[in-house]
Amino acid sequence: MYKVLIADDEKIIRMGLRGIIDWEELGYEVLWEASNGADAVKIIKEENPDVVLFDIKMPKMQGLEAIKTIREFGYKGKIIILSGFSEFSYAQEAIKYNISAYLTKPVDEEYLVEILNTIKEEYEKEKDIESSMDVYKEKARRSILTDFVLGSISADEIDAEDLDLKSGHYQVVIYEKYSSNDEDLAYDLSDVLRVTSNAGEVFETLKLNNNNVVLLKGKRPIENLNHLMNKYYEELPPEKNSPLDTIFITCGSVVKNYKEIPKSYKEAHNLMQHRFFCDKSQHFMLIDDYSVDDKVSLVTTREDILEKYTFYLSNQIQAFNRNKIAESLLDLKNTLYNADFTVEEEKKILVDLYLNIKESMTKLSDAYSIPFIANSEAVNFIEKSYYLYEILQFLTEQFDMIMTSIGYSSRDSIIDDVLFYIQHNYSKNITLENIAPLFGYNSSYLGKIFSRKVGVNFNTYLDKVRIEHSKEILINSKTQVYKVAEMVGYRNVDYFHIKFKKHTGKSPAEYRKTNGKQD
Repeated sequence: MYKVLIADDEKIIRMGLRGIIDWEELGYEVLWEASNGADAVKIIKEENPDVVLFDIKMPKMQGLEAIKTIREFGYKGKIIILSGFSEFSYAQEAIKYNISAYLTKPVDEEYLVEILNTIKEEYEKEKDIESSMDVYKEKARRSILTDFVLGSISADEIDAEDLDLKSGHYQVVIYEKYSSNDEDLAYDLSDVLRVTSNAGEVFETLKLNNNNVVLLKGKRPIENLNHLMNKYYEELPPEKNSPLDTIFITCGSVVKNYKEIPKSYKEAHNLMQHRFFCDKSQHFMLIDDYSVDDKVSLVTTREDILEKYTFYLSNQIQAFNRNKIAESLLDLKNTLYNADFTVEEEKKILVDLYLNIKESMTKLSDAYSIPFIANSEAVNFIEKSYYLYEILQFLTEQFDMIMTSIGYSSRDSIIDDVLFYIQHNYSKNITLENIAPLFGYNSSYLGKIFSRKVGVNFNTYLDKVRIEHSKEILINSKTQVYKVAEMVGYRNVDYFHIKFKKHTGKSPAEYRKTNGKQD
């Protein structure tokens, strides 16, 4: 209902105006009356009526003077002038003060209704425009806030009060769906905060870089979120069917100056990029718990990573050393965490690592049947995995399958594993010192138990294996002697000659000639 003031010095006129039409049906309510201009001005200043009917001739203050006063005061309501005079000079004067209508007494009922309907329509249009302006202003405010949080504009370019940044504490939180399954439910964090907060809505919700972002403003909402996260993990296992069970959250630092809000956002955003490295059933990442600076990796390039871990893991698989495999995979996780790669790039590295190791192990397939899964199946699994721990678990299972396939069904001691390793790596530059760690021993102790178990020392046994393989090559091929030496692990052909003659009593050439093959 629109509020109305009738200002006329004659009571009978005021009563007549009240009864001449059905004000309520038209959407109006007559709440005040004034018998002189001064009282009318006082009521208008205090109550701000929507419509005023002003008699132009009143005591204490004439109608036009009163109208001039209230307009100068800032009154923006609708004014209808009532007058017993029809002279144009009065109407001309009234026009200066944005008068809606000039009615002469006695007032025509139909004309008054028509004027009131017009005024009502004008108010409705103004409300629509004002509402549109409010929407526009809010959109503009959120657009500026978005640019500020992203760091696209500086703190010097914004008005903190206009953006409603008057709190002493701020924290940026980013959340997304926890499950990769499209059918699984995911709650909206802003709804969770709104329902669980006793302080009302003291946060902003934004959509930045396809991320759902919540800007917490004030101590209470920040404490409330911490309480919710702590409560979630109070029960072991974590509470199921909790709204927090459906989402994954990263939290930037709590900052005390609105100028540092972009810093808090950047931290939360960086953490979200590291979600790939989370542990199983982990739902939160806090800036205090994760820092790239905590670990420093010397391996930085893709090629270095592949070379290093292909070598380590291939050797550890052949050494049947599950503990060392686990250590290498953990080291690989830390390396990837610190490396400057996207998640997709890191998945490609893991795909290539698996394929490299598979190729290395396939060389053993002449003697052992290894039930590898299809390359396409392995690649698809790695590329579709949501978390690194899923991929590392897959690799662990594949490596265990390989060890089961090539390993001894019953091994008396670690020496059996060492012998197996020598048989399949004799062509490499292996020494007791560089293979002892693969089996969890120091070289001195491993050398002693090797000699006791095998009956000869490590180097003698290695020479024996190499010479036996060189004999096969010499007999079954025309490969030049210096190349045979390289193929069995000797980098110096003269040294190969010495070792070969020591074990066979003949030079390589003599041995080949004796056994029917010529160079």
